[in-house]
Amino acid sequence: MRNRIFVLMLTIFFVGITTTFAQEKVSLTLKEAREYAWEHNRTLKNASLEVKKAEAIRWQALATMLPQVSGSIEYNNMFGYSMDLGEFQISMPNSINYSGRASVSFSGAQLISVQLENISKEMANISHDQTEDEVADQVKILYYSALVLEKTTDLLEKNLKNLQYLLTLTQKSVEVGIAEQTDADKIEVQVASMETNVNSTKRSLEMAYNSLRLQLGLDVDSEIELTQTIEELMDAERAMALLDADFMLDNNYDYQLMQQNVKLAEKQLSLKKWQYAPSITAFYQYTEKDYLSDEQTMNSTPPNMFGLTLNIPVFSSGSRYKAVKEAKFNYEQKANLLDDTRESLIIQHRQLRYNLKSNYETYQTQVKNLVVVQRVFDNMSRKYEQGVASSLDVTNSGSELISAQNTYVQALLEVVNAQIELEKLLNAQMYD
Repeated sequence: MRNRIFVLMLTIFFVGITTTFAQEKVSLTLKEAREYAWEHNRTLKNASLEVKKAEAIRWQALATMLPQVSGSIEYNNMFGYSMDLGEFQISMPNSINYSGRASVSFSGAQLISVQLENISKEMANISHDQTEDEVADQVKILYYSALVLEKTTDLLEKNLKNLQYLLTLTQKSVEVGIAEQTDADKIEVQVASMETNVNSTKRSLEMAYNSLRLQLGLDVDSEIELTQTIEELMDAERAMALLDADFMLDNNYDYQLMQQNVKLAEKQLSLKKWQYAPSITAFYQYTEKDYLSDEQTMNSTPPNMFGLTLNIPVFSSGSRYKAVKEAKFNYEQKANLLDDTRESLIIQHRQLRYNLKSNYETYQTQVKNLVVVQRVFDNMSRKYEQGVASSLDVTNSGSELISAQNTYVQALLEVVNAQIELEKLLNAQMYD
C-alpha cells in the first residue's frame, strides 16, 4: 500500500513538473502577432461561423425553388372487414401502399427571398473582414502599449536606483552632521513616489499582456515575448503617408454595410409587392398498392397523378397595401442614413487627418522634452552628490522627470491610436 502511495505521489510530482515546463511561450513580431490572432482569436472564429451560417440560410431559401421529392410506405390491416353493398359484399384485404411524390413551386417572392439571403451573406463577409481588421487594430495597440510600458518601467527603475543612491548618500551625510534630516526625508518621499510609479507601471504592463493574450487566443498563463522595439515600429513616413492617402468611401466597411442595408430594404420592398402576384405549384405522384391476399377487391387509387395549382391573391382588407407602405418607408429611411453616413465619414476623415498630424507633432515635442528633462535630472543628481545642489532641487527635477515620462507615454499612444483610426477609416492598414 505504501509503495502505491509513493508511486502515485511521484507521478503527480513529475506531471506537475512536465506541465510547468510545457507552459506555452510565443515570440512574436507585430506582423506575426497579427497573423497569430487571425488564426486563433475567438471573436474572429465566430465571425467566420456567421459567414457559414449565412451560406446555409441562403441555400435553404434557394432550395424552396428546387424540386422536392418524398416517399412513403403505408401498411393497412382491416381485420377481415367486408363492405356490405346489399346483394354482395367486398372484403377489404390487408395491403401495403407505396407512394412517391415530386413537386416544385415558384413565385416571385421566392426569388426575392434568395436575393435577400445573398445580400445577408455579403454583409456577413463584410462584417468578417471588418472584425479581422478590428482584431489586428487591437493587437497593434496592445503590442505598442506593452512596449511603451516596458520602456517606461526601465526608465523608472533606472531613476529609482539613482534616487536610492542619493538617499543613501544623504543619510550618511546626516549621520556625520553635514546635512539636515529634512533633506533625507524629502528624498525618501521621492523614492517612495518613484517606487509607486514603478509598481503601477508594472501592473499596467501585466494588464496589457493579459489583454494581448485574450486577443491572440492564448492561455492566461502563456508567456509572450515581443521581438520588436518601439523604435523599430515608430515609422514617421508610414504614418505621415496616411495624410496623403485618398479616401475611397467604397473601401470603408461601415459604408459598405450601409450600402448593403439599403439594398436589403429595397429587396424587402420588392418582396412585399410580390405578395400581390400569383404563385404556382406542380406535382407528380405515383402510387402502388400491394394486397396481402389473393382475394379480388376493388382498387380505386390511381397509380399516376399530376396536379397544377395556381394561387391568386384577391383581397386582404388592405394588409398587403400597408405592408408595402411600411417597406417603402423603411427603404427611404435606409437611403437617408446612407447619405448621412457618407457625409459623416468625409468629416471624420478630415478630423482624423488633423488628429494624426497634431498628435505626431506633440509626440516629437515630448521626445525632445523627455531627453532634456532626463539630462537635467542626471545633472542635478551629480550636483547634489558634489554638494552644489539642494535636496529640493533633486526632488523637483525628479517630479518633472516623472511628469515628462508620463506625458511622453501618453503622446506616443495617442499617435498610435490616431494612426490606427485613420487606417481603419481608409481600410488601408500598412503592416510590414
